[in-house]
Formats: sequence, C-alpha cells, structure tokens
Amino acid sequence: MSPLFLLFSTIILSTILYNLLFKNRNKGTRPLPPGPKGWPILGNLPQLGTKPHQSLYAIAKNYGPLMYLKFGSVDVIVASSNHVASQFLKTHDAIFSNRPPNSGAEHIAYNYQDMVFAPYGSRWRALRKICALHLFSAKALDDFRPIRQAEVMSMAKEVYLQGKEGAAVNLGQATYVCAMDALSRATVGWKIFGEGKEASEFKAMVVELMQLAGVFNVGDFVKGLAWMDLQGVVGKMKKLHKRYDVFFDSLIEARRTGKNKGEGKDLLSVLLNFQGEGGDFEEGKLSDVDIKALMLNLFTAGTDTSSSTVEWALAELIRHPDVLQRAQEELDSVVGRNRIVTEQDLPNLPVFQAITKEVFRLHPSTPLSLPRMADNACEIDGYHIPKNATLLVNVWAIAKDPAVWKDPLRFDPGRFLPGGSHAHADLKGNDFELIPFGAGRRICAGMSLGLRMVQIMSATLIHAFDWNLPDGQTPDKLDMEEAYGLTLQRAVPLVACPVPRLEPVAYEMAN
Repeated sequence: MSPLFLLFSTIILSTILYNLLFKNRNKGTRPLPPGPKGWPILGNLPQLGTKPHQSLYAIAKNYGPLMYLKFGSVDVIVASSNHVASQFLKTHDAIFSNRPPNSGAEHIAYNYQDMVFAPYGSRWRALRKICALHLFSAKALDDFRPIRQAEVMSMAKEVYLQGKEGAAVNLGQATYVCAMDALSRATVGWKIFGEGKEASEFKAMVVELMQLAGVFNVGDFVKGLAWMDLQGVVGKMKKLHKRYDVFFDSLIEARRTGKNKGEGKDLLSVLLNFQGEGGDFEEGKLSDVDIKALMLNLFTAGTDTSSSTVEWALAELIRHPDVLQRAQEELDSVVGRNRIVTEQDLPNLPVFQAITKEVFRLHPSTPLSLPRMADNACEIDGYHIPKNATLLVNVWAIAKDPAVWKDPLRFDPGRFLPGGSHAHADLKGNDFELIPFGAGRRICAGMSLGLRMVQIMSATLIHAFDWNLPDGQTPDKLDMEEAYGLTLQRAVPLVACPVPRLEPVAYEMAN
C-alpha cells in the first residue's frame, strides 16, 4: 500500500469521523450559523487569502453577517454587522472576554504575560488598572500633554525645514518618530530614538510583529502540524522576541543603574516602584517579565497604529483637495496662522473631527478585531455558538455595510457633521457601526491616548502645510492599496512634499 494512498485514506476517514462526531455533538441544539464548506483538515483557512478582512467581507455577502467557519479543528464565528457585533460585545460580552490560544501571544508576548493577550481575570484587571491610572486617565493625559505638544511641534519644525529645501517627506516615518518619542517620554521618561537609524529599525520590528501577528498560523488550528511550522511563522516570532527582550532589558537596566533617571512620573518608574509590593497580582509581585510584556504592548500598539492612521488621513485629503481646503479654513479661523494647533483647539474643530471619524471608518487600524473566545456556549439570533469558539469581529466590513452607510466606499466626512446621517456617532465603542478601537470589556486600553495622538498629529500636518505629490504623481492615481497585518498598513508608504502655509513665526516657536 503506497504512502500516498494511506495519506488520502486517513484524510477521508478523519473527515467522515469528524462530521459524525460534530453532528452528534450539536444534536438537539440550535443550528450553527451559515458558512462555506472548508477543505479537509485545514477547513476554511485556505479561503482567507492575503487580506483576510476583505476575504471574509466577500464571503459574508453570500452567507450573511453571522458566519460559522472552521479553521482546522477550531470553531470560528465571524461578525460582520453592527447588530451582530453588539450581540457579542455588549449582550454577551462577559462570555467573550477571553483570548484563544495563539502562537503570537506565546512566543512574542512573553507567554500571555502581557495585557492584550492575558487571560481575563484579576491579573489582567491589575495591569489595565495600572495603565489606566498612570498613562491613560484624564489626569495622566493632561499631565503628559506638554510632552505630546512638544514632540508634535518638533515634528512640524522638521517637516518645515524639509519643505523649505524642497524635499519629500515619508509621512509614515515622520509621524511614527513623533508618536514614539511622545510615548517613550511618558512611558520611560526619555526619548529613546529621535530621528536616527535606530528609529527606522525599531519601526521595522513593529511592522514585522504586526505582520506576524496577523498571520493565521496553521499550527494554531491544526495542532498535529504545529511542530512543522509550515509557514515559518513561529521561528520568526522567536527571533523577533529575542530582539524585543534585549531592548526592554536595556531600558530597565538603564533606569536601575541611573544611566537614564527619567522624570519620576513616567510609567516605568511606577512599575519599578511597584515591584515587590504584591499589589493586586496573583503571583505576589510584579516581575521584570510583567514589565517587559506591558512595555511590548505600549511600544507596538501605541505607536504604529497612530502613525499609520495619520498616514491614511493625509492620503485621503491629498486625494480630496476640497475637503483638505475646508479643514484648513476651519483651522485658520480657530487657530490662525501665527501658531501651531494645540490639543485645546481640537474640540472647536467639527469639520476636522468629522474627517477623523471618516478616516477611522474607512481605514480602521485593526481591521479584524483581536480574537476572543467563548467561555460558554450561547445563542445569537437563533444560532448556536459553541463553547471555545473563536470570535472575529470584522470591523472593516461593519464600517462598509451598505445597509448602514450610504455609498460606503466614498470618503465623505459630511456624514458625521450636524445634519449628517451619523452626526452623533462616536469612536468609543458605544456605536457599533463604528468601533475602530473595539468595544466591551476588552476595548483598546489606550484608546484615549491613541485618539489624541492621531488628532493632534493630523491637525498639525493639515494646518501647517499644503501637500504635493513628488515626481509628477497626481492625486487621483495615488496608490491606496492595503497591506494586511494585525494593523492596517499602506502597501506603498505615503511620500509627499510639504509646502509651509503658516507665518514663519509659527515654525520658529516649534523648538
């Protein structure tokens, strides 16, 4: 008997046995949600393609906003409408507050020691409480506002100097450096990189992490194949983890030896002071691994998501010069042309606020929500949701639902202005047709800080400069293709030539 014949026989027999067991398991329960048939062993994994959020959106057009798929041996539920998402993230939020096992959390995020992938419970609540109190609370945000403003003004000054020389600016890199410097000063008390080569290298590490974390690793869903690492994902994760670990060790060591003392109010000072006290942690103390895992979350999710969103915003405005002009006129009327916009100005800019919402709608930083797992079976819209099923909320698809959004692929900030169809929608997880930061218990912990950074960087670049595309490119031909990862990157980085539009004194103040 040939090995090939044995292989096919095993696959066929396994499929028959699985179907028999599966049907028996669900006998007497509500039916599972509809969904496409999958391949033997792999299930629907091959149907995801290189941009799973788009593939799942296309599949949902045939099977509806509540779908059942099979990834290997794992039950997967996909929510693609605001109504269905609210059922999971509001009505049954308590059931779906845990994360499923995955190789990224194991091999990069210190074996689930971080806040993003930590099991729901007292330890997760303690980590979130520390961050909420010392970094994301209204008081902390106000305390660190001068730092954010200083870094944004520094970015404006650097872009201004490049503009005077007629140079083009890589907007993704410029905004990344700004976000990183602002975050690092608040988190560890000093600028880590600045404009140098190290900043570019660290950004590359962050992009690689997001790409690896966005891969649906076969070994996570077909356990028998995990040892083979068919996609090479786990090997890359382990190598990347070592680089992050060395980096975070150096930050902690620099503080302990006094090489970098910080300012005493930063999060690293708080975490190191907290060590040994026990506090709210089940383990009895906060370890170095706990600190490094938390820093990993902050330095990855807190920088790349903000800079990529600003990059998308500028790209849309370059493609829609009428909207850009309207935003600039509003900024001129509120701020004037003798200074750079500040965070205190933002609430007085309704057109700009509408632009921000429209950018988050069309280009959510996390197009597929981080997966959740059902702690218990439940029923959604008459369908059975199995225990331990993985939940994916297609945020990208929800924001393009033609049943909710008129002309959903069109960039139209007017829909969020007074009198518009979604004038009262917010970004904070209350309106399920627009949930770029998620919703429920595991909504993005850094939402308030991320929103402020996106807004102040975007407003500054809009107010302080006009933008031209280099090399004779025209706005209508600007590449808007997406490169999928855990976060939504542009496939082609946005490079544009800034033309200063404020009085010279405004840029001179940015020192």
